Amino acid sequence: MKKNKKIKIALALGGGGARGLSHIGVIKILEKNNINIDFISGTSMGAIIGSFYAASKDIKKLEKAVKITDWKKIASLIDPTLKEGIIEGKKVYSFLREQIGGLSFSDLSVPFSAVSTDLKTGKPVVFKEGKDVASAVRASISLPLIFKPVKMREMTLADGGLSMPVPVEAAREMGADLVVAVNLDTNNFPNHYKKVDKLGFYKIANNSINILRYNLAFYNSKNADLIVLPKLDGFGIGDFHKADKIIKSGEEAMKKNMEKLKSLLM
Repeated sequence: MKKNKKIKIALALGGGGARGLSHIGVIKILEKNNINIDFISGTSMGAIIGSFYAASKDIKKLEKAVKITDWKKIASLIDPTLKEGIIEGKKVYSFLREQIGGLSFSDLSVPFSAVSTDLKTGKPVVFKEGKDVASAVRASISLPLIFKPVKMREMTLADGGLSMPVPVEAAREMGADLVVAVNLDTNNFPNHYKKVDKLGFYKIANNSINILRYNLAFYNSKNADLIVLPKLDGFGIGDFHKADKIIKSGEEAMKKNMEKLKSLLM
């Protein structure tokens, strides 16, 4: 990096359901230390948090909204379907569009990209331009068998975590000099499995998925300049009601990395 120019910083926000609320804590600490975020790339929950922040650049507003949300009422966004997934996703799309404000990528306060996966090719698809940010985010969160995939042009789009759970490469390609990656998959495996004497059908399947995510997220993160690892043991992907504690974990993880980040910016 050239020391005489302003270093452009990107956040690569990983997926992980409710654990992605820790991204809010990471951004809070960056703001407190006057670290400007030039780009954001997000996968799945990282795309939701990243897009909401990119739209408003108001982390206090985002944190407040998360904490006062009645997560039981979020169930009303479920529109059942028996075709290609349990949830149709139209209500979720409407919710995302309402929160983002119907903005296009060019309207965002911070340049943003969302990562999805084409089920036909297995390759990541990065959205960073267009008229509808909400559609890109809807594609990024389309967990197979839960959400109906998004059909777009010749692609069938599903969750970005299938191909790029921590979108470091996407963030770098936006023009960043320095990428801060937030990996939420380090707690997936190992996860106290040594205490389990017998693995049943469910645990074998669950552990297998966690191992794949763990290794893919590790691989995706390798080229980041700084990797932030919130401590998320005990938090599940559906624990949105534990927002306070999860956000706090993001704050604590970023605090531990601030000295290193500042040295990279010198």
